[in-house]
Amino acid sequence: MFNKAKKQGAAALLLAMMVAVTAACGNSNGNNETKAGAKELSLSEIEAKAKEEGTVVSVGMPDSWANWKDTWADMKSKYGLDHADTDMSSAEEIAKFEAEKDKPTADIGDVGIAFGPVAIAKGVTQAYKTSHWDEIPGWAKDADGHWVIGYQGTIAFMTNTKLVPNPPTSWEDLKNGTYKIVVGDVTKAAQAQMAVLAASIALGGDESNIEPGLAFFEDLATQGRIANVEASLANIEKGEVEVTLLWDFNALNYSDQLGKEQYAVTIPKEGSVVSGYATIINKYAPNPNAAKLTREYILSDAGQINLAKGYARPIRDSVKLPEDVQAKLLPKEEYANAKPVGDYKVWEATAKAIPEQWQERVLVHIN
Repeated sequence: MFNKAKKQGAAALLLAMMVAVTAACGNSNGNNETKAGAKELSLSEIEAKAKEEGTVVSVGMPDSWANWKDTWADMKSKYGLDHADTDMSSAEEIAKFEAEKDKPTADIGDVGIAFGPVAIAKGVTQAYKTSHWDEIPGWAKDADGHWVIGYQGTIAFMTNTKLVPNPPTSWEDLKNGTYKIVVGDVTKAAQAQMAVLAASIALGGDESNIEPGLAFFEDLATQGRIANVEASLANIEKGEVEVTLLWDFNALNYSDQLGKEQYAVTIPKEGSVVSGYATIINKYAPNPNAAKLTREYILSDAGQINLAKGYARPIRDSVKLPEDVQAKLLPKEEYANAKPVGDYKVWEATAKAIPEQWQERVLVHIN
């Protein structure tokens, strides 16, 4: 099985090409309809039809990612839905929906937020607004319901305290340290590129101005403080990583697996970036009602708790997490200065230039 964080990064390279190809494409149907003129169904009707369909097929939503396994188990026990998944990148999910439109096999996918508009432009989505739609922040959903964030992530520091006894809690700490830092492959990986944006936001920039972040990492590179290794669980476990920048849900997951007493996870005090992953429902889904019911469940209290069990912060603030689940996450106050991307179209344009900028300003200083 692919590591989804790695796959999402490789997929970022395809994003620009997909946008160019889809620019002339029309949008898919809105208003919670699968076909023009189709009657909008009530939730009880959707549930009944989903049970008749009996199956939901996902892409990019494997058991091991964000605890999807509990959600699939619930869909089976509560609604009798069998489930199958093929793990793939955001770009691959969208391409699959389009390529199979005459003989569709997949119903629902989970994509990085930047790929939501791409999927709409491709015309491969159908809209569905869940019962909790009004509780979803504006930045985390498409106005017409074609995509919606189910869980959010924030760039965090993960520190091996055996190697770094005083773990950094701020970008200033990171700057003044003597240890090496793993950012990941900024030329390809979305998570690593978001780390550059996180530093930029904290240091006065934004999605249109990442110079503060580039300058920050360039300075570290000239000091020989950036390690050119992958921030994988295997490398971390081998002791090759002193401090690494990861989505908080990845960092917390790794920390739990390797030992919380040794691996500290913090959100940098000055600021960070918040992003997330969104469900898209295939316009051509063979089981459209099962897909809608799945999205409904993901955004329900139980579905949000399932995701939190997988270290992913729920998108709905009103959800009351059980104490043992809340204990898996960082305190809310640590996120006080973390901000969502303000304009993903601007970020998309900025991100296209990052690989070359990183190569010219940072990688040239790394052996």
